[in-house]
Amino acid sequence: MVKEFNILLGGVGGQGVILMSELLGRSAIADGLRVRGSEILGMAVRGGSVTSVIRIGEDVYGPLIPQGKCDVLIGMEPSEGLRNASYLSKSGSVILNTTPIIPFTVSLGQSTYPSLDQILEKLNSVAGKVITLNAAEIAKEAGSLLSANIVMLGALFGTGLLPLKIATIKEAVQSRFPAKVAPVNIKAFDLGYQVSQQAAK
Repeated sequence: MVKEFNILLGGVGGQGVILMSELLGRSAIADGLRVRGSEILGMAVRGGSVTSVIRIGEDVYGPLIPQGKCDVLIGMEPSEGLRNASYLSKSGSVILNTTPIIPFTVSLGQSTYPSLDQILEKLNSVAGKVITLNAAEIAKEAGSLLSANIVMLGALFGTGLLPLKIATIKEAVQSRFPAKVAPVNIKAFDLGYQVSQQAAK
């Protein structure tokens, strides 16, 4: 029996964060687990922040993760991973896509963007473990840049932390996409899984 497992996904509009949470939620239900979730959408058209929460377990009643209670933080974009770091538990894990999406405000000189080293230094100081990968490169290897979010899902499962079956999430991925592109997404999942497993050793 799963008492409580909290996942937070942070990214920007267009990265497929909501699709990831949908697939995780479907898988949890298919595995017979209680699940709660919520989403916060920024100005997605302009690359605004998108945050989604998936909470799994018998002791979960509300849709929001209390600060300091997140078991796994998925950063689809480096600064968005950093933005949500306060939700991590001391033993929490971070899976970070190292490909930045620089906000237009930086180009206009209205804000600054931290370096990847600065982001990783901060995340390593608050997380139990940080796994990094270039999801765009891995997605390209799988056959489609659009599958970067599925690469990150594979990396999430590769940690071995989730109380969900791999067969169930793969089934959810397979049924969510047309037959023509489903194999690319399964390959993306497998490649992300492998990278994460290697990092966890």
